[in-house]
Amino acid sequence: MIIEEITMSEFQEKLKESRTIIFPFGTIEEHGSHLPLNTDTLIIQRALLEAEKKRRFFLAPPVYYGVCTTTSPHPGTIGITPPTLRRLTYDLVVDSYKKGLRNFLLLSGHGGGMHMSAMKESAERLVDELDDIRIVTSSPYELIWKELSEITETENDSHAGELETSLVLALEPELVKGRAEEEYPSLPRPFIVKDKIKYWPGGVWGNPQKATKEKGEKALQIIVDWIIDLVDRIEDDSSF
Repeated sequence: MIIEEITMSEFQEKLKESRTIIFPFGTIEEHGSHLPLNTDTLIIQRALLEAEKKRRFFLAPPVYYGVCTTTSPHPGTIGITPPTLRRLTYDLVVDSYKKGLRNFLLLSGHGGGMHMSAMKESAERLVDELDDIRIVTSSPYELIWKELSEITETENDSHAGELETSLVLALEPELVKGRAEEEYPSLPRPFIVKDKIKYWPGGVWGNPQKATKEKGEKALQIIVDWIIDLVDRIEDDSSF
């Protein structure tokens, strides 16, 4: 049930079928010289559209902006601050709750630490304040990273590397502009530096050269199955 495609009367009627809503969270963020800026949003939104074919839930439009830290100076990255994301997450859930929804899955295609932390802080507050609410805040890169990483050949693969490039190849191959070279950030941890591009010029963490459409299709199915499992669990009283 894709929210932007139904009327208010249909929305009210479909509440009889489900009181679960999923909000996709993504970013406008650099993903190397070869992937589009909407990579995080594209992956999670398309996985949710596939899951929606197999389960009944309300699917909200994606939140395109997120908290980007290490990639913040790179060309094309347009981010928001953690307080903004906390507030946006909180307001979306509260207003959806007022409309009769009770099960909330906040699923992010971006797995950045401060980004996920902001969403989880709001979820903790919401669970305290709203009665009869169930909420999940997660990213596939948190809970099913082991399964996803088994698809790739690159050790320590991450941002704009083999996995994400494979997923975009499977979803929108025309958006993949060649392949960036293998690269890994050399940030001087634990120091926080302003000139992050100096230590990570290409914005790639992994080896896009090893990406294939077939790997992306396998990864997409793993993510879709994970979403379906979350929907089943959040609607199952025995899970709580």
